[in-house]
Amino acid sequence: MVEWREEDYMNRKTRKVEFRLQLYLTAELIHFEAATAGMVNSEISTRLEGKYTAIVICWLLGNGCLFSWNSMLTIEDYYIYLFPRYHPSRVLTLVYQPFAVGTLAILAYKEAKLNTRIRNLFGYILFFISTLLVLILDLATSGKGGLGTFIGICAISGAFGVADAHVQGGMVGDLSYMQPEFIQSFLAGLAASGALTSALRLITKAAFENSKDGLRKGAILFFAISTFFELLCVVLYAFVFPKIPIVKYYRSKAASEGSKTVSADLAAGGIRTLPGTDQEYAKDPERKGNKQLLLENIDYALDMFLIYMLTLSIFPGFLSEDIGSHSLGTWYALVLIAMYNVWDLIGRYIPLLKCLKLESRKLITMVILSRFLLVPAFYFTAKYGDQGWMIMLTSFLGLSNGYLTVCVLTSAPKGYKGPEQNALGNLLVLFLLGGIFAGVTLDWLWLIGKGW
Repeated sequence: MVEWREEDYMNRKTRKVEFRLQLYLTAELIHFEAATAGMVNSEISTRLEGKYTAIVICWLLGNGCLFSWNSMLTIEDYYIYLFPRYHPSRVLTLVYQPFAVGTLAILAYKEAKLNTRIRNLFGYILFFISTLLVLILDLATSGKGGLGTFIGICAISGAFGVADAHVQGGMVGDLSYMQPEFIQSFLAGLAASGALTSALRLITKAAFENSKDGLRKGAILFFAISTFFELLCVVLYAFVFPKIPIVKYYRSKAASEGSKTVSADLAAGGIRTLPGTDQEYAKDPERKGNKQLLLENIDYALDMFLIYMLTLSIFPGFLSEDIGSHSLGTWYALVLIAMYNVWDLIGRYIPLLKCLKLESRKLITMVILSRFLLVPAFYFTAKYGDQGWMIMLTSFLGLSNGYLTVCVLTSAPKGYKGPEQNALGNLLVLFLLGGIFAGVTLDWLWLIGKGW
């Protein structure tokens, strides 16, 4: 009996020890899992650092993408004074577009094999050099007009088109596989370049209005500022943007999905890709080709084409030359262009409010088609309306242009892999530039019956 009690006591004691040991091990396991989760969360948060820095830089790079070209558009009052017989507001845009569309068509076709870093750097450097050449050309000719000077300006306009094709397609494609806020910020920067150049032009025009040769002095100062800004964009893209942790994270993710275009950007950020990754992905049958991506998103592509065909058939040519004489005098065209640019910028921020963002593909297309009612509205307002109605219409043109652009370009890439999103971004920008080319061609129809 005593032996049984002693044995029972030992068994109970053993069970208690085992239970305590089990509790201890469970606690240690929970602690280990928590510590591991903390390390993972810490690593993820480290990788995703720099989001707001990236958003600001994307905005500045978007500015740089069109700052030079908008500078040329915004000093139309100066070019109309220098070249009154050559319709500079229409001719310069018409020269710009074939170079932009042709170059981007080639780049979009070869997109999967291109080095994105070299492509974007080449574009920003070309913007800087071309803007500097505008300044040098004006100083070399002492602000005199003539056919030779106009041809030189047209050649620089073509260089802007080549640079735009490199940068706009490259950046939209690059940002398409990152957070939607990045591409929205870049697109807002594109619009902000117009608003900033308009504001700068109004300031420089006012500053030199009463001085001798004031129109030219304002234009020279304006292009000097533009040249400096393009140099800033080169520095930001080359040395700052690739080193932001969140940018490195998304580029590493794209590389892991087989993207061949990000290796140089990763190297600039201090990350080396594993050899052989590209070859493995090249054999991956799941990667959709450009043709399949285009067929799946043909509505988005046509949306981009129609948005910009309508906008550029009115802006800037019609607003610069065909709106008659009003009390604002020589300031009228500048005010209209400024209002377009400001409301275009505002429109690109509206989709940040999800309740106001259009995501239905059919509804987006219907709204885009309804914008064509603006053509008769502008025609009759220019003929019978006063400047207040024209300013309101121009503001709505800019607002709808910016809003719909962001809705399309942030909705289209969803559901695709990084390399596919990059390719789709390039294709949509190609249709955007195609729409601009069609628009500036149609813009000449406003001249029917006016001696042309």
